[in-house]
Amino acid sequence: MGGCARAGDLPDVKLTEAGLTITPLRAATPPAVKAVRQALYDRLPPARITDVLLDVNAWTGFSDCFTHRRSGRTCDDRATFLTCVLADGINLGLTRMSETCRGASLRRLALVHDWHVSEAAYTEALARLIDAHRALPLAQVWGDGTRASSDGQHLFAGGHCEAIADVNARHGNEPGVSFYTHVSDQYGPFHTKVIAAAAGEAPHVLDGLLYHQSGLAIEEQDVDTGGASDHVFGLMHFFGYGFAPRLRDLKDRRLHLPPGLILDTLLGPMIDDAHPVDVDQVAQHWDELARMAVSIRSGTVTASAMLKRLSAYPRQNGLAIALREVGRLERAVFMLNWLRDLDLRRRTQAGLNKGEARNALARAIFFCQLGELRNRTFENQAYRASGLNLVVAAVILWNTRYLAMAAANLGVGPDVMLHVAPLGWEHLSLTGDYAWDASDQPAPGELRPLRNKPSLLAA
Repeated sequence: MGGCARAGDLPDVKLTEAGLTITPLRAATPPAVKAVRQALYDRLPPARITDVLLDVNAWTGFSDCFTHRRSGRTCDDRATFLTCVLADGINLGLTRMSETCRGASLRRLALVHDWHVSEAAYTEALARLIDAHRALPLAQVWGDGTRASSDGQHLFAGGHCEAIADVNARHGNEPGVSFYTHVSDQYGPFHTKVIAAAAGEAPHVLDGLLYHQSGLAIEEQDVDTGGASDHVFGLMHFFGYGFAPRLRDLKDRRLHLPPGLILDTLLGPMIDDAHPVDVDQVAQHWDELARMAVSIRSGTVTASAMLKRLSAYPRQNGLAIALREVGRLERAVFMLNWLRDLDLRRRTQAGLNKGEARNALARAIFFCQLGELRNRTFENQAYRASGLNLVVAAVILWNTRYLAMAAANLGVGPDVMLHVAPLGWEHLSLTGDYAWDASDQPAPGELRPLRNKPSLLAA
């Protein structure tokens, strides 16, 4: 590392006796992609959000996952069931949805929601959508499904929920909660959960990787600074995941190395000589660390629960210190790789950008009640988060199929489609009359016709 720094071979990194400087990443999207993206979305057929759910349900049968809690049978009234999912997804609620959607009484909606909707069913249905999406050829253009990113989306709380929500100073003085979501490199949001607004995101990173039910095989996880901690670095090692956080103020962070390890003097200011990695502490508690990892993998305890417990222990707790020391060593290796690997920095930035773009689509869909959560109970908040994520995944799947059709129609190749995300909603009607018109659905195996709108690309 020191030799590369002295020779100036570290890409976009300058490391001298004066300190560390990392050049910000440049935009990698070709300028012409914006016009191509507009031309593609101009060809997509206009549709209501109800049409999207009907089409996606016809493709995947995700409604079959929501079986009756007692009898195990699927819901015979498909329109009422999809209305319940949509009420969660757009944050309208059953009462207002019964007033907006023709033919759906509040009593019927409440009955179907109580007996058919559950967190387990939402998880299973989401897995169907993610697996259907990752099987599409266009999804393979965006990624191979081995990388993911995760981030929290803050939502303000109102009404009765306001009294029990937390205040996060980063978002002002208004109370709220966060929906913490994992997104694959193919744009699929494969896991989501509700966390307190003031809670740290780091303990929840592993939950999405370990407990989703889709067929994705994630190998590397990207997070922002809030999702990184030494304990997470250490625990990731036990499950074989690569961990690539975008650490803020990297030049001010210190490397913790094993005693006696000597690096180039250029790295001297970055090394914390006063606190080397306590190898003896790690060796002493190694078996306990392995048992903890087995307990998490088997589901005896969740990763987030264990990490929160370890972080709350007194500083003299041996297991917590041992995991921290493993994490410090893993973080030191990562920081050195970050400086010399430009591709790692670009992959991490691209992954986080996909998650942030997904949040914009989620914000557009979750528009009712001013986008505020007004449910007091955690169960209802979880239903809103899961319903929102399911609707977002349905829109992404629907867009992907029609973007592939439009790309073939316009002759747009994979090298350009790499930069076109399936997250647009200009062609979708998210508000208005929520009618389930099955007669407007395409025949099985067919898609809706594209719009024949003049394209600027032809000119």
